Amino acid sequence: MPVPLRLPHPIGIAMWDFSWLERRWPGAGYEDWDIAVGELADRGYDAVRIDAYPHLISARLDGAWTLLPEWTTNDWGAPGRCAVAPWPALSEFLGVCRRQGVRVALSSWFRQDTTERRLELTSPELLGRAWLHTLRRVADAGHLDILLYVDLCNEWPLEPWARFYPGPREWNGAESHDWMRRSIEVVRSEFPTLPLCFSNTTDASSSHVGWSSGEADLLEPHVWMATASDYYARLGYHYERFDLSGYGRVAANARALFESDSFGWINALDRSIDASAEWGRRQRRPLVTTECWALVDYKDWPMLEWDWIKEICAHGLSRAAATGAWAALATSNFCGPQFRGMWRDTAWHRRLNQLVRRGRLPVY
Repeated sequence: MPVPLRLPHPIGIAMWDFSWLERRWPGAGYEDWDIAVGELADRGYDAVRIDAYPHLISARLDGAWTLLPEWTTNDWGAPGRCAVAPWPALSEFLGVCRRQGVRVALSSWFRQDTTERRLELTSPELLGRAWLHTLRRVADAGHLDILLYVDLCNEWPLEPWARFYPGPREWNGAESHDWMRRSIEVVRSEFPTLPLCFSNTTDASSSHVGWSSGEADLLEPHVWMATASDYYARLGYHYERFDLSGYGRVAANARALFESDSFGWINALDRSIDASAEWGRRQRRPLVTTECWALVDYKDWPMLEWDWIKEICAHGLSRAAATGAWAALATSNFCGPQFRGMWRDTAWHRRLNQLVRRGRLPVY
């Protein structure tokens, strides 16, 4: 039997990835956790999903690690090298969330440090043990009870995040499921009441309705209009990480391309949402989505306007909430203080999170 999330109603959740720890310079958004988490709660969010850096905490509890930038184009994380000490920072952040009444989902993007510690996770058991070590620290600090769930790897098994995984980059393959099953078993052996999963991302070619849930207690699909269609291919955007040419094409053409066939693009998003809901029903698992709805990459930048992004996101959230398949929903993957153009619209966040709370929980 899957471990339940134990929620009184569907909840709003935000994704703060590794930004919560890496974006702490003045003006970066997370320099004062009490302010940032207070603003999150004020906007109606009940939970937040963050990177717990289990590969670093399990290797060395004290001291700083030097991280390399994942990108210079996007506003998640630091655009240059930065020094972080994941512990005791994780314990301190969880304490702030406790005071503000915000639950926490732990995940990991397995950030690259100068020692390449992440590549030492050469088996499912080592992945599971890294999480065991981290969760023991959380439990010893008295914060286990505010954890909503643990996502053992962001968007499994994509290469940017699961660099340590040697198998095919497909969710539903035998080797992928073996890794998920064995690593979950390691964590579950010591934390049997903690919901566990591997998040995933879908695209226009994914037939994820037929995918197995593996040993997961919940499903966390990441769903966007841009990946549910050929939108990015037509836009000519290729997730450029250290080259602003991609954002140049987004700034010049993204809105116009959407408006040229808004009905078609929204239909593609709706189909992906409905397929995800059907996946949850067939696997008898609640859904949680923390990255979603419009474009994958966006930010405050010249000629990048937020109004049409917010309209798409409001539609996607409303569609998902109406299915009754989701236990937790994000308004987008930009619901953090560094995305000022979206963050400052407090009423928009509150309205959508109230809509989520009025929904019904999946019952299996």
